[in-house]
Amino acid sequence: MDDEDQGRDHAGEHRFKAFRQAEALIENRRPLDALKVLEPVLEAEPDKSSVQLLAGRAYFHSAQLKHAEQAFTRVLELDPADHYARFVLGRTLQRLGRLVEALGQLRMAWAMNPVPEYQDALSEVNARVRLRES
Repeated sequence: MDDEDQGRDHAGEHRFKAFRQAEALIENRRPLDALKVLEPVLEAEPDKSSVQLLAGRAYFHSAQLKHAEQAFTRVLELDPADHYARFVLGRTLQRLGRLVEALGQLRMAWAMNPVPEYQDALSEVNARVRLRES
């Protein structure tokens, strides 16, 4: 292994540790700190869906909803079958007041993975859409 390969390995290891630290910070309800830690990882690996998903979660939990929407949309461009990304995109759109768009994403998420959390969100948004229509 030459110096260049060792440098890449070290950088990759540093990004992995930063990613894990950002995950822990989000779990501890510190999304702004998570974004700071995640910033170099996002710059180095902008087309990695797991990085975009984690950034989206941090943006969502820090109420940076437009950034969250962009991150989750990027995840779905990279992996259209990611049901969780569809779910959190739906929740983001819901918080932005774009209920019809949210409903579409939540329906797809639930169809892909019919778990109670997705069903609850879908029912809630469905009810809000019906209220607006009446």
